[in-house]
Amino acid sequence: MPESTPSPSVMLAHGQQAHLPLGVPPQTPGDTPKRTVKNGAPSNDLVLSAALGTNEDIFPSVLSLYAAPGSTVADITYGRGVFWRNVPPDRYRLLATDLIGGVDSRALPYRDGEIDCVVFDPPYMHSPGGTAHRGHKPFERYYRNNGTGNRTGAKYHEAVLELYVETGKEARRVLRDRGVLIVKCRDEVCSNRQRFTHVEIMQAYEDMGFVAEDLFVLVRRNRPGASRVVKQVHARKNHSYFLVFWKPGEVGGLWTPPE
Repeated sequence: MPESTPSPSVMLAHGQQAHLPLGVPPQTPGDTPKRTVKNGAPSNDLVLSAALGTNEDIFPSVLSLYAAPGSTVADITYGRGVFWRNVPPDRYRLLATDLIGGVDSRALPYRDGEIDCVVFDPPYMHSPGGTAHRGHKPFERYYRNNGTGNRTGAKYHEAVLELYVETGKEARRVLRDRGVLIVKCRDEVCSNRQRFTHVEIMQAYEDMGFVAEDLFVLVRRNRPGASRVVKQVHARKNHSYFLVFWKPGEVGGLWTPPE
C-alpha cells in the first residue's frame, strides 16, 4: 500500500498542531489574507429583455445600454419621432432623416465612420399583393413593399428583407468602429409561410460583418383581432423586436458598454 501524503499543519499556541485541508498552503505570520471587493448594490431596477408597452417606452432603455450620452445618433427613419418622445432632448446629438424628407436609408449623407449609433425602423410588413393593395390605401401608404414604393427590386416579404439588407450595408459604412446599429423589426406570415424576419436579419447582418449583441422583445398592450377568421393556421403576432448590432472593425473583441 502506498503511503498517504500527510496534510500540511500549522503550529498553534502551547505547541499544538492543526492540520489544513490538502491544497491549502500554510500561512506565515507575515501573510495577510486577500480582500475581496464586491462593488454595486442589490437592485431589481434593471433593463429587461422583454417589456409590455410601446416603442417610446422601451427605446430609451435600449439607448441607455448601448449609446453613451453625447454620442451622435442617426435615426434614418425618424418619421414623427415617436421613438424619441421619452428621451431627454439634450442627451444625444440626434441626426433625424427620413425617406419622406428625401433621404434614403440606403444612401445616407454622412462620411465613412462618423456616426456612433444608427437607428433603423422601416416598414416591416408587405401589402396584400396583386391588385389588393389598391383597395388598402391606408395600408399601402405606410407599407409600400408591394410595388416600387420602397424602391426595391423584390416584392412582398423579399422586398422587406432587401430593404433591411441594403440599409445594413450603408449603416456599416457610416458607423465608426464599435459603433452600434439598433434595428426594429417584426416577424410575419407571407403566403401562408412563416417568415422569422428577426432571424433572417441577424444572419444577413452577421454575414456582412456585424456582431449581434442583444435582442429586446416588445409586447403590445392590446389584443390584435381579425375581421374575418375561417381557420387560424399560425399564432397571431403581438410582439416585435429591437435588435442591437455593433461593428467590430479591425480590432474585434468583446463588446464593452459605453462610458
